[in-house]
Amino acid sequence: MSLSIHTISPTKIVKGEKAWINSHEMIYKLCKKPLLIGRSNSTKNIRNSFKNDLISIGVQAISYELNHDCCELDIQNAYHFANNNNCDAIIAAGGGKVLDTGKLIADLLNINCITVPLSASTCAGWTALTNIYTPDGKFIKDVTLKKCPNLLIFDYSIVRAAPPRTLASGMADAVAKWYESSLTSSASQDAFVQQAVQMARVLRDQLFLNGYKAFKDPLSNSWEIVAEGCALTAGIIGGLGGSRCRTAAAHPIHNGLTQLSYKSKPLHGELVGFGLLIQLHLEEKNSNSQLPKQAKSQLIEFLSELNLPISVESICLKNPTSNELDKACKFACKNESDIHQLPFPVNEKDLLEAFQSYQSLPETYNMILK
Repeated sequence: MSLSIHTISPTKIVKGEKAWINSHEMIYKLCKKPLLIGRSNSTKNIRNSFKNDLISIGVQAISYELNHDCCELDIQNAYHFANNNNCDAIIAAGGGKVLDTGKLIADLLNINCITVPLSASTCAGWTALTNIYTPDGKFIKDVTLKKCPNLLIFDYSIVRAAPPRTLASGMADAVAKWYESSLTSSASQDAFVQQAVQMARVLRDQLFLNGYKAFKDPLSNSWEIVAEGCALTAGIIGGLGGSRCRTAAAHPIHNGLTQLSYKSKPLHGELVGFGLLIQLHLEEKNSNSQLPKQAKSQLIEFLSELNLPISVESICLKNPTSNELDKACKFACKNESDIHQLPFPVNEKDLLEAFQSYQSLPETYNMILK
């Protein structure tokens, strides 16, 4: 077996009610002058509260507002600002793209990194990976980092206040771990990969069992199981199993779809979830088994309950034509794309045909989505 290197987890994870307040001593040990980065106006009060808390314990945090998705312009500007101000750590508080930005800046500066997810929409607070986008949100590439964050703070009371849509998106992204890893890695002889695939299966089952209740009731035990599954467990799976347990077709399809224009911008997991349906369609076309068809039916029901997209119409493209979708297919099928990890060949024509099979909402599910 060839040598493999796994960057599995943050050095420390603090999770639960009031996790932020109970992390102050650990933050103080890691830094004295961090750059506190974020972006959304809706979470600005949370970041201001964080800054005041840090100042009260002798940590002279400097605030920095990002302007875009995790893009090279923002990364360069924040890098120079942190360097010029002699910052000794990055504290990233926000959604996945804010967390990705903070991790990469800390990696470039070789300083400590603290991630504070403000929703459970992705596992970006956990991983040693950053996705780079254009300023207007088109995926460019991913970057492997030297290490996971030094500290991840997952505060239930803060994450619980995030819009339910972010949790639904997180579930679609997390359940993808099973659908993608089981396709690319189930035959692996690597013990870590085998364990990661089984963890992904358990996570899928937990999300199917608890997802709808968690979506409807953020005070339930189901919410805790699901929120941790999306933001933490999904990260463990990627860290333990490596790149082959992260993506197959759904994430490359997401990357392709980000190249298009939308009436209202979809979240990461919303496009990944729709990408899973496309992946299952491709599996069904390339398999003699009924399993992909059954999995597709189960997944459509799951996504529908969470008001997640299950058709081209429902991802709200500005121009949902075949020519437009062909742009996404070309990007998803580039030579270096992970879509070619599938156990069967896929080209742009195959992918476009799969998209067209999901052009409109299935009549059975129209009432669920209203």
